[in-house]
Amino acid sequence: MAPSAIVQTAPSHMAVKDQKQVLVNGRPVTDEEREPTPLEAISHGVVMQGIPTFPTFSEQRRHALVHMAAIFRFLARTGCTEGQSGHITVRDPEFPGFMWMNPLGRHFGMLSAGDMICLEIATGRVAGGNTSRPANAAGYLIHAAIHKRRPDDVHAVCHAHTVAGRAWSAFGRPLEMLTQDVCNFYGDAQAVYAEYGGIVFGAEEGERIAGALGARGKGAVLMNHGLLTVGRTVDEAGFLFGLLDRSCDIQLRVEAAAANGNMPKRVISDEEAAYNFRMASEPHALYREAQPDVEYEFEMAGGEDVLARGFEYLFPIVPYPLPVLVFLAQHRSRRPGIVETSMVFNVAKPRMQVPT
Repeated sequence: MAPSAIVQTAPSHMAVKDQKQVLVNGRPVTDEEREPTPLEAISHGVVMQGIPTFPTFSEQRRHALVHMAAIFRFLARTGCTEGQSGHITVRDPEFPGFMWMNPLGRHFGMLSAGDMICLEIATGRVAGGNTSRPANAAGYLIHAAIHKRRPDDVHAVCHAHTVAGRAWSAFGRPLEMLTQDVCNFYGDAQAVYAEYGGIVFGAEEGERIAGALGARGKGAVLMNHGLLTVGRTVDEAGFLFGLLDRSCDIQLRVEAAAANGNMPKRVISDEEAAYNFRMASEPHALYREAQPDVEYEFEMAGGEDVLARGFEYLFPIVPYPLPVLVFLAQHRSRRPGIVETSMVFNVAKPRMQVPT
């Protein structure tokens, strides 16, 4: 059974950074005075719920990794795969200096929570999770640079090489505000990394990509490479990734249709685009946007617990390395030949194979 969530629209210290109380003339605003939240504005009747909170870090971690697996399966279902390319990372809720990442070489459509690897953001040290497969080295360099640059508002990063994304990236241009939906990337929320430095095997390239994304970017077009999105939740980052990819496809179609000169484009004005961005880009609203696809993946897999498979076998995070000999001298297992799970994961072998 999945852990019970405490679902609320109010911000959570675990999932969304606390908002400041709004004051009018030195006093808190009343319900009648305050502006409705995006979820309140879109809901006619019962208000759609936002990011859930959980009583324990373990339950929150399980939720994040299960939804991470669902986002991967959504990307697989929509054709966002290319061999071993592509990765998602999620910042750990208990240890924010660590991130969870998918293993290299396992198809997006087969991933479950028990496949994920935990890496230390600062060093790349494998610190927990499923250590039976490696992580993507280039992916670590890109994601770590973004997580380090934006520790407060970026808790998840998605990157993949899609057909439409790569096609539009060849122009090295930002998307135009052609539709209501693409306004989620209005202004500073959209970035273009207009360089191509080859496959990322150096920290400098990851830093340049993070720099191009900037302090407010939600999505980036990486020239001759692919797409990248970020979010406060993996749900937000995953929804935005699908939206960015579809927006690239729409832009390409519009460019082709407008090429004959007889069909001029009508771009949304800055004023309207800014309004759309303000109403639709709030983290609780973007979390909610992802739930139809997340719930669909649960249904197609046979239930949420299928995507949680193997979570209970993941090595817990060791937030700092310990000398192996000292550890073995201090923590002997009650079962012969088996080391307790709080071991040094970048040295010791996995306790058991995670079911596949």
